[in-house]
Amino acid sequence: MTEYDMIVIGAGPGGYSCAIKAAQLGLKTAIIEGRARLGGTCLNVGCIPSKALLHATHMYVEMNKNFASIGIDVRDSAINWPAMKAHKNSVIDQNTKGLEYLFKANGVTWIKGWAEFISPNEVRVSEAVYSAKNYVIATGSQPQILSGVLIDETRIVSSTGALDFDQIPKSLVVIGAGVIGLELGSVYARLGCDVTVLEYADEILPELDQDMRKAYVKLLKKQGLKFILSAAVKQSQVDVDCITVTYNDRSKNEISKIHSEKVLVATGRRANTRGLALEKAGISLAKSGIIPVDAQCRTAVSHIYAIGDVIAGPMLAHKAEDEAIMVAEQIVGSEPHSINYHSIPGVIYTHPELATVGYGEARAKLAGVATRSGVFPFAANGRAKAANCADGFVKIITDSETGKILGGQILGPSAGDMIHEICVAMELNASAADLAAVSHAHPTYSEAVREAAMACHGKAIHFI
Repeated sequence: MTEYDMIVIGAGPGGYSCAIKAAQLGLKTAIIEGRARLGGTCLNVGCIPSKALLHATHMYVEMNKNFASIGIDVRDSAINWPAMKAHKNSVIDQNTKGLEYLFKANGVTWIKGWAEFISPNEVRVSEAVYSAKNYVIATGSQPQILSGVLIDETRIVSSTGALDFDQIPKSLVVIGAGVIGLELGSVYARLGCDVTVLEYADEILPELDQDMRKAYVKLLKKQGLKFILSAAVKQSQVDVDCITVTYNDRSKNEISKIHSEKVLVATGRRANTRGLALEKAGISLAKSGIIPVDAQCRTAVSHIYAIGDVIAGPMLAHKAEDEAIMVAEQIVGSEPHSINYHSIPGVIYTHPELATVGYGEARAKLAGVATRSGVFPFAANGRAKAANCADGFVKIITDSETGKILGGQILGPSAGDMIHEICVAMELNASAADLAAVSHAHPTYSEAVREAAMACHGKAIHFI
């Protein structure tokens, strides 16, 4: 029986980051993964392939709707769906093969198969048994099941099936207006598909401030997405020519139906712990299905850790990576970096992108914090106007007494990249005045962040 210093279960962003970091710190490390390729959901059927399709379809829209306005005449453009999917698959291959190289370079052993605990110190993979001084559970998440709607990954699909339709559907009903639903709904709307989004809540993305939400929804509707809010989906019926989705319109308390060629179920994700036999390791799940851990991601069994989607918190790849590095550092006895969950950003990769971090005005009010905000529109940013992408704005939220930055919301070009400036400011406990004092290159989109910081005190240069 082979013994390791650390065995990581699951090779998604959290798992592979933990394994590589542990090996770099001198631990004899193995990772157990049953997929044919490394990278977990994110690299294979999630973050990366969806971004490939988002980029490709955005280029198609730009070519057909916006190139002429900047002096580029493009005619007879057409979608080659098989080639677009081949591009997506090529991106997946590049990333997953890169991970195999990194494992070899860092001395991480890949044990191929599915792990189950047979004791707190041992796991079985097929017929082989392995032991380790420390374990890290990083098995990620899977699509949430919606009662009455059976996913077959052909006509009624999760995000996995939505990335691999044989043909572009003429119509698509998306159940759920979260990140996955909005991103994949945008992909197919750009390709000419009639997309309708059903959302249970009375508004989409309720964590957003009202001004940001209003602007975002307006842009999505302009791009062809239709929304039905307060819609409690009851069931689906698959017929030869269409799928019928029945829902209760909660605003009117009446039953309605909608017909579509395809249905995407995007109602969230749940921790993926099935098959691990955690009870044999001495670990019990919380009622919500997650693994309870302490602030250092340690479970009730002191040498077993859990990170990423299987524990509490936002289901984000970069959150899992942060936890992975912290755990590896802790196990070797070095001073682990602490994680400030309040400054972990979230991004929706539609066009324009939407990025948020920390408090919005509404959340701060609920926490009893008085705020002062600064807003700067991209319509007043020279680079955005030159690039013909001036929709949206930057909003920075500060403590009205101290001026410290509490959060930020950005709707606009490269929002997912620009949000990190606000994240750094929050990590350093900086004020809006501190951020406004930093020189920003001109012309850049990032100048809008500086101007929003200035606007917190009513002193923006290019906007009144």
